[in-house]
Formats: sequence, C-alpha cells, structure tokens
Amino acid sequence: MVHQADVADVVVVGGGVIGGSIAYHLAKKGRRVLILEREKIGSGASGAAAGMLGAQSETHRADVLFDLARQSRAMFPQLAEELRELTGIDIGLVQKGLLKVALTPDQAADCRRMIAFQRQAGETAAWLTPAEANELEPNLTGRIEGAMRIPGDGQVSAPELTAAYVRAAVMLGAEAKENCGVRSLRLERGRVTGIVTDEGTISCGQAVIAAGVHGQRLLAQAGIETDVYPVKGECFSVVTEVPLVSHTVFTDGCYLVPKRGGRLLVGASMVERNDELTVSVEGLMGLMAKAAALVPRITSARWEKAWAGLRPQTRDGLPYLGAAAGYEGLFVAAGHYRNGVLLSPITGALIAEQMSGRRPSFTGWESFAPDRHHAVRPSEGRIAHVGFDH
Repeated sequence: MVHQADVADVVVVGGGVIGGSIAYHLAKKGRRVLILEREKIGSGASGAAAGMLGAQSETHRADVLFDLARQSRAMFPQLAEELRELTGIDIGLVQKGLLKVALTPDQAADCRRMIAFQRQAGETAAWLTPAEANELEPNLTGRIEGAMRIPGDGQVSAPELTAAYVRAAVMLGAEAKENCGVRSLRLERGRVTGIVTDEGTISCGQAVIAAGVHGQRLLAQAGIETDVYPVKGECFSVVTEVPLVSHTVFTDGCYLVPKRGGRLLVGASMVERNDELTVSVEGLMGLMAKAAALVPRITSARWEKAWAGLRPQTRDGLPYLGAAAGYEGLFVAAGHYRNGVLLSPITGALIAEQMSGRRPSFTGWESFAPDRHHAVRPSEGRIAHVGFDH
C-alpha cells in the first residue's frame, strides 16, 4: 500500500524494459528509486517483443538513431554478464547474426544498397548468394534472390531482460510496486513534487515517464504533447524438435527468431493507431503465409501460442528522451517503437546521467528532446485526476 508519507528520490512510471533499465542505472548510482507498474512487470510491449537487436537490419542512411542503436548494441555483452552475476538471470543473449532475406529483385537491390552504406559506416555486412544462404540455413526456401548477412546483430529474451533489470535494481536498493495505477503528476512552482496513485501520493524530487503508449495522457496533463501513438503488432510461436533456423531470419514484413527449447517466434503485423490487444485471423494468416514463404517446413511445426503488443511510435520515428522543458525534475523516455529492447541499455544509462545532473555523453542527444515538436504549456498546482492508470 502507498501512503501519503511515502517518499522516493526518483519515481519511474512504467515497469517495462525501458523503465527497468532506467531504474537499474539509477540504482547503480545510489539513487532511491521506486518503480510503479499498473499491471505486472514486463506485461506490456516488453513482454510481447521478440528481442531482436537489429541495429543494422533496416538502416539505409547515417542518422542519430543509427548511432544510438549501434552504441546500445555494443553494451549488451557486458550488460548480460552484469545482470547474470547480480540476479542469476540469463537474458538469452545470442550473437549469431541476422539474415535479411531478399525474395524479389527489388529486395535484393535494396539489400545491396544497405550493405554498401553499412560498410561505409564501418560496420560488417555481406551479400550471400542463394546457395550460400541455404548453406547457412538449409530450411530456407530455394526461391530467394539472396540474403544480407549481418553478423553484428543478435537477440535476447525480452521478458528475461526486463525481469533482470528490475530485479537488479531492487537488489541495489530500488523498490518495485506492481498493480499500482498512476493517476496524475503533482507539479508545483515549475517542478515535479510527487506522483498521485490509486493508493495515495508519493513525494519525489524527480520522475521519469517510461510507460510506452500509456504515458501520453499523463504527460498531456503537464502540457507536454509527445505524439506517441500505438502500432499494434501480432505474433505467434511454434515449437519443433530440431530448430528450423539457427540465425534470426528477417524479410520485409516478417521475422523468425529462434529461442531455446526449439521455440520459434514469428512476427509481426503492423496496424497503426490500434490499441486493441486482440489477435486477428487476418493478421495471423498474413504472418503464416510470409513465414511459410521463408521457411516452408514451418507448416509442420507444433503450434504454441499467439499474442499482440503495442509498439510506441512517434511522428519522426525518434524516441523522446530527456528532461521535460518547463518542469524541473520531470523526464521522459518514450516512443522507442520496435527498438525498445535494443535501445534499453543506452536509454537507461543516458537518462540516469541526465537525472544525475550531468550532460548526456551521447553526441546528438538534443535530437531526442521531448519538446522538439511542441512548445510546453505548463500546468501548475496539483493536476486533476483524469482516470489514467499506468
């Protein structure tokens, strides 16, 4: 139970992979952190994610997001070891690379352009002929133009990563409250002073909103318009005695991610501005057709389950990261779209830097400013409840 007298240095609203990483990095700095999650830890987009670390898989040009993704990907080996030592949780880091398969001549030309750019940017990428691709993955369809091999990309288990972040934070002194709905922010004289929950008010000097698509209404109360909108993604999984693929296999509109125990995750549909966590027959049929076109033998696999998640997208495709202009102590980490897992290490580290009063070490940090699209319209005093519950 939360009481009026409860106090924290920092309140992290959102118990997903982003909120967990921020809490972990803050706890490492000795901050007194409280994580608030309206349901169970990792029950939102983080629990639905396939865990791909695709820093290079869809990048055609140099930009600030590409740089952020590459730096974050490089943090995973050390992070995996840190979290395992601290919590005993294996986040399932696999670094076997990714194959982006070209099924048409246009896709092949696109892959070749990506390879040229990636090499120019100092990354490793190679074009494989159909025979070379089939040698690596014998169960791939023979009807391909070739494939782009990206040895640097990998994958993790998103649920284990989220759980490890939060458990590590707790072991370092943080507290996590599940099933705790947040109703509003308390803002006084240009700064955040507390979080109003269903169970009472928590006083704090700093707060970070890391609640995915659910954080927008909370921020809007403070006059912060972040334009985060949901993109629904449907996925399914199957199980085989012998793994069908050893690499993550990706093509336009479909990915196959091999997991432990013969599981294969297949995703994902894309339905913009849809916030229903339902799985449609249409979405699954489309995914199944694309998966079977890549790996025909998947049709004989044993069905496991299907699910949906809500990716938080933004107008320009960049996440909102950093201090909320107009309010001392209020921070935002939202809008990571399909890159929440990949960007979680660097997001946690850089937000923790900024919340500790230091300038973020990442060049180009200003590109992710929460107020880059709108001027903030400050609201003062205790903000009225609006029925929001993250």
